[in-house]
Amino acid sequence: MFVVLSVIRRLGANPILLWAVFLGVHVWLGWDGLTHPSMPFGDVTNVYRGWVEQWLSGDRLGIDGPWVYPLLAIVPMLASLVLGVDDYGIGWMIVVTLADAVVFAYLVGRIRPGGAGRVARLAAAWWWLVFLLLLGPVAVGRIDIFTVDLVIGGLLVVASRPALAGVLLALATWVKVWPAAVLVGVVIAVRRRMRVLVAAGITLVAVLAVALLLGSGMNAFSFVTEQTGRGLQIEAPFASVWLWLAYAGQGQVYYSTEILTFQVTGPGSDLIAALTTPLLVVATAVVLVLAVVVVRRGGSPTAVLPPLVLAIITALMVFNKVGSPQFVVWLSAPVILGLVTLGRRFLVPALLILVQALLTQVIYPIGYDEILGLDPVMLTVLTVRNLLTVVLFGYALVLLWQSRRARGDRHSGGVDHVVGETSRPVA
Repeated sequence: MFVVLSVIRRLGANPILLWAVFLGVHVWLGWDGLTHPSMPFGDVTNVYRGWVEQWLSGDRLGIDGPWVYPLLAIVPMLASLVLGVDDYGIGWMIVVTLADAVVFAYLVGRIRPGGAGRVARLAAAWWWLVFLLLLGPVAVGRIDIFTVDLVIGGLLVVASRPALAGVLLALATWVKVWPAAVLVGVVIAVRRRMRVLVAAGITLVAVLAVALLLGSGMNAFSFVTEQTGRGLQIEAPFASVWLWLAYAGQGQVYYSTEILTFQVTGPGSDLIAALTTPLLVVATAVVLVLAVVVVRRGGSPTAVLPPLVLAIITALMVFNKVGSPQFVVWLSAPVILGLVTLGRRFLVPALLILVQALLTQVIYPIGYDEILGLDPVMLTVLTVRNLLTVVLFGYALVLLWQSRRARGDRHSGGVDHVVGETSRPVA
């Protein structure tokens, strides 16, 4: 038995095997995304490519007119033209694989026999590959993967390079909005917060300044209002109630041609859709206030930051009228950080999120048509997945509150100890 375990450990730490599996996972996800009958890469090959063609024709989205995304989202979309318009989907996977490879290389590139945090880094690396495989093609088939890469990078370097962390998190915010809340959480949790804050502020303003120089005007902020009028997307946690009402004949699923997604309507759905945004703001604020209390009571940044980021992200998912399956990929950021810095103490959320990833792939793309047809089995799967998000939110709050007892980083295996940069604690 010990011999078998020893062989497994050696194989698990083998860089050739790590990178071979990394490449294999991405090849499979790309192939599945481009060939699956449900078209999980539809946003890439239809919507994103269409936006890129608009840019090439002179209609610069977010500059010359409003756009649903912050300005930097167009960068990876344009970069995916590496093989031309006809092979845009393959080009997209090349760019995604390269972006993921940068993060993966930072995570595993410093692994040395007997090095500090060796097991934790390996566990995080293998967990990420399993997670991507379980979540399926949607994990890499949306713009969200680039924000996640930037957020993971920012969280892993915040100890040794707080200014760089601020830059990465600010750039992620200019791709999609959700990393802004993570940035605020980092500023609350870490000690060298001013370096993070100043670097992030300069980056945010610099991107805006470039946009204004290009003539964007208020279009640079159009992403704030472009989706405010949408209803309940069918995968959103709150929408589960109305899906079951629709199953009982008290509502219906419909396709929104404006938002390009399926939504559900029924008694009271419009009210809930209107309340979700203020509820999301309140829930996020409560998490951040709790973090302030925990930090002031002496909680160490190493112990506070992983559950804080997990609580922020799950709050953004639970109290959201949008429940797109790619949101689940956001959860990889706090888990990778938690496994690297807290090890086994973050094992429960890591395992729960693997289950959530698998259920999400079952929902989309595998069983999406059945959900649209209100199949009770698939509605149950979707409901369980959404309840799991609520459980994760509550569990993250408990972990965050418990982290007030961790008063020092010296022996806690902080980010720098694990990644191998220096011996400093979390910034």
